[in-house]
Amino acid sequence: MKSKSSLLAIIISITATTAFAQNIRLNAYTAGVFNDKVDSYYDNSNYYNGTIEGGFQWGAGLEFMVRKNYGVELSYLRQDTKAPMNYYNNGIKFTNFDLGVNYVMLGGTRYFRNTGSKVEGFGGMMLGADILSIKNPDNGKTTSKTFFAWGIKGGANIWVSEKVGIKLQAQLLSAVQSVGGGFYFGTGGAGAGLSSYSTMYQFGLGGGLVFNLGTTAKK
Repeated sequence: MKSKSSLLAIIISITATTAFAQNIRLNAYTAGVFNDKVDSYYDNSNYYNGTIEGGFQWGAGLEFMVRKNYGVELSYLRQDTKAPMNYYNNGIKFTNFDLGVNYVMLGGTRYFRNTGSKVEGFGGMMLGADILSIKNPDNGKTTSKTFFAWGIKGGANIWVSEKVGIKLQAQLLSAVQSVGGGFYFGTGGAGAGLSSYSTMYQFGLGGGLVFNLGTTAKK
């Protein structure tokens, strides 16, 4: 219920900005995400270590330009990946879990553009939620949980016309204390009952397209 309320608050906030928006942009994202190692060790019978594998990430965002050089965006990013883990559960175990990563983020972006230039640099920050779903292939059991997430990004839009641009972007996304605790790895369900935590960090490089749905892109 708490995660649903948070998501509703995000949607209401972004909708409220439309009355002040000069124009609206639709951003389409693709990125290659790098591996992230996660681990926790208490003793020889309470530990896990492994990797959240990288791969292909895709998504989209609706951005409201509340000022000429500043936008507020509601975005969704998705990645389907694997999480190979070693852990202890009545002996040393290994499982290659199926993992779904879903970010719902609200963020602000500052743009930088010289008069007459087709290149528009940007940088921004995001806050929101990461909805993680895990499947244990050893027993078919699944579980999911929502965590606080944050992110930063930077790059450039190259406007090929007044309405369409090519996006180049680097980003770092993090789900805080997302591995361990209530989101377990192991074979005793979807999890092994570990009581420790590890924050997930995902660095990505990618691109995409930006569509100007309102007034023409400022030059």
